[in-house]
Amino acid sequence: MAFTAGVITFPGSNCDRDMAVAIEKISGKAPLRIWHGDAELPGNIDFIAVPGGFSYGDYLRSGAMAANSPVMRSVVAAAERGVPVLGVCNGFQVLTEARLLPGALMRNAGIRFVCRTVPLVVENASSLFTQGYEKGDTIQIPVAHHDGNYFADEDVLNRLEGEGRIAFRYGEPVNGSACQIAGVLNERGNVLGMMPHPERAIEPEQGSSDGRALFQSVFESLAVA
Repeated sequence: MAFTAGVITFPGSNCDRDMAVAIEKISGKAPLRIWHGDAELPGNIDFIAVPGGFSYGDYLRSGAMAANSPVMRSVVAAAERGVPVLGVCNGFQVLTEARLLPGALMRNAGIRFVCRTVPLVVENASSLFTQGYEKGDTIQIPVAHHDGNYFADEDVLNRLEGEGRIAFRYGEPVNGSACQIAGVLNERGNVLGMMPHPERAIEPEQGSSDGRALFQSVFESLAVA
């Protein structure tokens, strides 16, 4: 597939290698590894992944410090140009703090770290990231987070619902998220933030390969483009 992907690494990222391995296995090409202190992205970047972990130790708020890293100015600019950006777990938190996505991720209801495979319901099957699924599909994807409780005010929630920008919902209570939201899209549809980890569900040996279609959806579109 003729495109260039990049994976951002912040101090405290711990899923960047998982993301890079998943991208290489599915696309056949290793992604660029991009350090958070780099002020500029490579000029030929076609896809950006902001991985999970505990950037800056989750000080202040999860993702708040990472959102102000030098590289994020270039990530925001790339997203505004239409480059696909995927933020997973801490990456989702970073994207909300960078205002690429609405809402915020708060401490889980119950104040406990959640680490298990959960059912996700596909709410939007027509986006760049989800066109490999059918609307209403239930897929199995692992979660591992302490601050995954999605919050937005009523106006934002209504807008997300009305515009079809809720990509995934939890199929069961997981963390207290409003409307069981597990993943949301930006208005243009080229930015997806989600708490579950699709990069940990690409091979049957991982317990599920349901995350594979998400990456294939994006990569096939990029290869055609």
